[in-house]
Amino acid sequence: MSALPDTLNSFWLWREVYGKLGISNPAYKYWKNSATLKLNNKYVFIQKNTLPEKHQHVEEILTDLSGYLPIKYASDQLHVNEHLFLTDKMKLHKEFEYKFVEDVKFVNIKKFFKENGIFVPKNALIQLGRTKDLEITPECTFYNLKNDYGIVVY
Repeated sequence: MSALPDTLNSFWLWREVYGKLGISNPAYKYWKNSATLKLNNKYVFIQKNTLPEKHQHVEEILTDLSGYLPIKYASDQLHVNEHLFLTDKMKLHKEFEYKFVEDVKFVNIKKFFKENGIFVPKNALIQLGRTKDLEITPECTFYNLKNDYGIVVY
């Protein structure tokens, strides 16, 4: 399995953490032992089990994001327009599982990859799109999906 769907397995959405704790937004910058991850220069995530001791109690009520990615980051990584995840008029929209956390929409990429038998090696380039728009080369792996869509792994 690719590293892409596992990106957030060990992270909490920072917006949810500071919202539940009632602390200021940039507080994580002053926590020495708390590792963070920033995706798309927009979403900040804080590593699980690294919150300061006095705030660790909140981890029990935070949303697990294992297998999920923010839709903007997922669309960038899959080289597809974000509208695929935003509007149910897109034919492939219903094939994905979604979750909202603090007004951020996440898509379950791991489940989608498993259901469609898609294997993505680490550091591979992935492109999702209509089959007619994909560039299929002898070195790539092509996965045919529903409604004339496919995934190419380079």
